[in-house]
Amino acid sequence: MTIKRFFLAAFCMLAVSLVNAQTATIKGFVYAAENGEPVPFASVFLKGTTFASFTDINGYYSMVKIPPGKYRVMATTLGYDTAFADVDLVADEMENRKLVMKKKNVELKQVEVSAERQTKKTEVKIAVESVTPQEIKSLPSLGAEGDLVQYMQVVPGVVSSGDQGGQLYIRGGTPVQNKVLLDGMVIYNPFHSIGLFSVFDTDILKNTDVYTAGFGAQYGGRISSVMDITTRDGNKKRIGGKVSAGTFLSKVLLEGPIKKAKDENDGTASFILSVKNSYLDQTSKSIYKYASDDGLPYSFNDIYGKVVVNSASGSKVSFFGFNFQDKVNYSKVAKYDWSSSGGGMNFVLVPGASKVLLRGNLAFSSYKIKLTEAEEKPRSSLVNGFNMGFNWLYFLNNDEINYGIEVQGFKTDFEYFNYAKRQINQTENTTEIGIFFRYKKIINKLIIDPSVRLQYYASISEFSPEPRLGIKYNLSDNIRLKAAGGLYAQNLIAANSDRDVVNFFYGFLSAPDDLPSEFDGKSVKKKLQLARHAVVGVEYDISKHFDINIEGYIKDFNQLTNINRDKVYDDTANNFDKPDSVKKSFIIEKGFTQGVDVVLKYEYRRMYAWLVYSLGFSTRNTGNYEYAPHFDRRHNINIIGSYKLGKKLDWEVDARWNFGSGFPVTLNQGFYPYLNFQDGLATDYTQNNGEMGVLYGPLNESRLPTYHRLDISIKKIFYLARHSELEVVASVVNVYNRKNVFYVDRIRHNVVNQLPIMPSLGASLTF
Repeated sequence: MTIKRFFLAAFCMLAVSLVNAQTATIKGFVYAAENGEPVPFASVFLKGTTFASFTDINGYYSMVKIPPGKYRVMATTLGYDTAFADVDLVADEMENRKLVMKKKNVELKQVEVSAERQTKKTEVKIAVESVTPQEIKSLPSLGAEGDLVQYMQVVPGVVSSGDQGGQLYIRGGTPVQNKVLLDGMVIYNPFHSIGLFSVFDTDILKNTDVYTAGFGAQYGGRISSVMDITTRDGNKKRIGGKVSAGTFLSKVLLEGPIKKAKDENDGTASFILSVKNSYLDQTSKSIYKYASDDGLPYSFNDIYGKVVVNSASGSKVSFFGFNFQDKVNYSKVAKYDWSSSGGGMNFVLVPGASKVLLRGNLAFSSYKIKLTEAEEKPRSSLVNGFNMGFNWLYFLNNDEINYGIEVQGFKTDFEYFNYAKRQINQTENTTEIGIFFRYKKIINKLIIDPSVRLQYYASISEFSPEPRLGIKYNLSDNIRLKAAGGLYAQNLIAANSDRDVVNFFYGFLSAPDDLPSEFDGKSVKKKLQLARHAVVGVEYDISKHFDINIEGYIKDFNQLTNINRDKVYDDTANNFDKPDSVKKSFIIEKGFTQGVDVVLKYEYRRMYAWLVYSLGFSTRNTGNYEYAPHFDRRHNINIIGSYKLGKKLDWEVDARWNFGSGFPVTLNQGFYPYLNFQDGLATDYTQNNGEMGVLYGPLNESRLPTYHRLDISIKKIFYLARHSELEVVASVVNVYNRKNVFYVDRIRHNVVNQLPIMPSLGASLTF
């Protein structure tokens, strides 16, 4: 009897294994017919079955464990007709099928919304905003061009500190705590000094994922947020491009095939090149004379180029390079300039008989910055280095397994003088190695996305284990609950203090050695900056075209490194009796941020409307006292509207209104003659009056006035030929000329305002 049961069990196991073996796999890429670009985030499914998948950023899809038989594989996404192909799947074999999608003559918004909502049911998608060029262009365009930085300012939880020299603070994190990747390459400064433009050309972008908190272990080295930017491959069918000119800048974009495909089994090669040049410092002298006597002294130029080689199977390798330049010259006050350059390659490999997608990158980038001020010693900073990585991605229908390794090495060279004329400098070489594992699993209505990152900082011999988790539960077709969190660490710090309100100089340092030995009564054991994130949220589809997303978050920055503005002594043996707070080049702080973001979206046919409300609280703790950092904006509101008119949808009106409560500010309590005794005992204090010293009130206990601004643009498109159109844009920044405070000159009591009313006109020709 026992033997019979054994053979029966063995037979059943064999039968089950044979049944499981009798399945097939289908994979491939989805491309756009008009230019050969991959189509990301398309829905791919087998008609009449429950087998479905979504394409990734490279247009890749995969479906596994499919019973053998004849099927019709179909792909749908916004703005395209459905693509389909008939396949005959054979057991134990893998079918590689490419799908090509043609653009629709008329876009139906109801199809777009349903596709987006289907993605929400299969992805955690918490604290992340996926931005496309079409969405960027739905905001008011300044001159002839929309820009990513303008869109970033309306992302939930993002605070901009100003139109001139301003930075973006994402859910309580400072700019140095935001990781920016361009095709996998680290970019150290993505925004120009005038806060209207980034270094990226909107027309070369494919997609931008902005993770504002709780991001997965595939990203490391930053403790606040990630901006992952992917550019297009370039037109594989024909030579094309765009030429534009406006009040602020001009641009030339060129793209096309280097090698066209002869048939479906042939590979391709393509290129894309973008050049932007600003001349605001010249035009503003005549157009915006009221801005200042010297106009607006900002200028920049950006160059980005890319070459992509594709195989017939969908594997590809890309080579890219960039050069970004930025200059500011306030006559008799300060001169500031930075440059950023670099290049690299990335690849996507699709092994023929494997279900895995192998991706990798290797890049080098450099960033130099220098600030020269009247009667002040110059400050300078350099950071350059490489980053490389490999990761393997398995698509198991809606499930994913992703693991990889990342290596980064960089050099920092920094020289700085604080207000007490004490020098702070550092030259450091740093290496970081990280490995990660991530597994996304869908179990009925539950989506779980656990991951872990193990990061080793070789130059300081510190190891950082960083577990993370994302989770979503579909309560119904219309309501979804979600949460995410994890541990985060980083080595890079900013070469300026979080207490500085206006600071064009934004250099970088690696983890310094010159730290206090204790903080808040406890021994300092790590040199890293550390943080813990927790985010919870709910999504509710009120109707087919109207939805709401609410997220609450906490960021506990349990160790921060800040430059010591109060250093007055050198850290030498002669000053052993002086406290660390006045002799160390850097200090340790803690930070805490909490808030709630509410997003309402309406999208249907000609109309797009978006309302974002953010409530946030940020604090910093020195161990002796607590203060609000200068970017602590309590309330932030953005209202965006876009409407298309005309039978051909050739007119468009876009508007954005932003309101922000006042930033913290430290008031003056008085003045005194400051004498620094730079000649020691030989200083003749009876003849030397010194400089004007300021007695400060409590740190950041007061608030500036509220900020609000309205921007509007009107666009008209002239269709000239099949691939050619002319777009004319008229726009106005700060329509009602609100005098928003930029900063206050403490000595002269002069108020310097943000940008005044700025009308502009631009045109672009696409061919």
